[in-house]
Amino acid sequence: MPKIRANGVELFYELSGPDGAPVIAFSNSLGTRLEMWDAQERALSGEFRCLRYDTRGHGRSETTPPGFSVDDLAEDLNGLLDGLGIARAHVVGLSLGGMTGQALAVLHPEKVDRLVLVATAAYLPPETLWQERAEIVRAKGMAALADNVIQRWFTPPEQASQGALATRRILLESIDPQGYANCCLAIGRMDLRPRIGSIRAPTLVVSGAQDPATPVAMGEEIASLVPGAEFAVVPDAAHLIAVERAEALTAHIARFLRGGMAGEREPMPVPGDRQGDFEAGLENRKTVLGAEHVERSLRNAGAFAGPWQDFITRYAWGEIWGDDTLPWKTRSMIVLSLTLALGKEEEFKLHLRPALRNGVTVEELRALLKQCAVYAGVPAANGAFRWAREVLGEELG
Repeated sequence: MPKIRANGVELFYELSGPDGAPVIAFSNSLGTRLEMWDAQERALSGEFRCLRYDTRGHGRSETTPPGFSVDDLAEDLNGLLDGLGIARAHVVGLSLGGMTGQALAVLHPEKVDRLVLVATAAYLPPETLWQERAEIVRAKGMAALADNVIQRWFTPPEQASQGALATRRILLESIDPQGYANCCLAIGRMDLRPRIGSIRAPTLVVSGAQDPATPVAMGEEIASLVPGAEFAVVPDAAHLIAVERAEALTAHIARFLRGGMAGEREPMPVPGDRQGDFEAGLENRKTVLGAEHVERSLRNAGAFAGPWQDFITRYAWGEIWGDDTLPWKTRSMIVLSLTLALGKEEEFKLHLRPALRNGVTVEELRALLKQCAVYAGVPAANGAFRWAREVLGEELG
């Protein structure tokens, strides 16, 4: 079994993918092992070198005494990279792994190329909650928390899924209660908010729309503190997005990391490669608008409108939305502005929820509509305010 001593801690790791490719270091959440990233490793290891490891106190890595901090966990990852001769890596972390990623980008900015922070927080009070959780698992073991963990990590329809069952099994069989408790104490003491403004790595923050553990507001807070950070929301997802909504999260990660490969991005399919164009566009279209809507549009197109669906999928969603020059949040705001100005109610309504998923806040939406009133006319903006209310309802407050 591959293990390495890093920062004085023996860490279990796995490394896959082509030699010489850009490295992605994946950092796992509290109560999981590196296998939580299986779907991302399968999808990305053809073009990236994927490094996964068990956080200290988890799985096959060493459990150390209490008293360490999230900064120490970042030093573990830094030591792992050094031990493997990796000078620089993209870092992707979920929950505790995202906290580790933030700390690493602060402490060792030279090590972090691009940073993806998933379902995480910079500050997660109260500390007493984490102390109580630590006491429970020390006294009663992981079984005392298992039901509650699965309910918070997966949306109700997914709590009996294979991914949830596998996660529960690992929690019960492979997580040392003492290691889990010690990490709980580290989270309770953490407050990264005063420091993450110094992060200079391009950063993507991703939240689950139904995450009760690290709600969307916590992701928004990180994105507001890290200069230039992008923010995205994955619909129908709770906390363990990497497992529950693996395809959607992988699409966000791939899009973001491909935009930073030394000025290179995954090339668009060569001219005339209609199938390649279509598949690239279809992935973007489903991620933004939702798979159910897109599949229904394709299914209902019929022989007459089928070529039209092919065209907009290849060009609008492949070539335009697939261009990483503009973040998806910016593109969503452009679409809303133009459809408002042109009075295209159906298209405006179609893109409202996707805009929120791409990181547009309700406050930003309101500001956009007000600015459009100045340039496109008050009646147009009046209509857009009404359309927004019809689609989003009580979410607007």
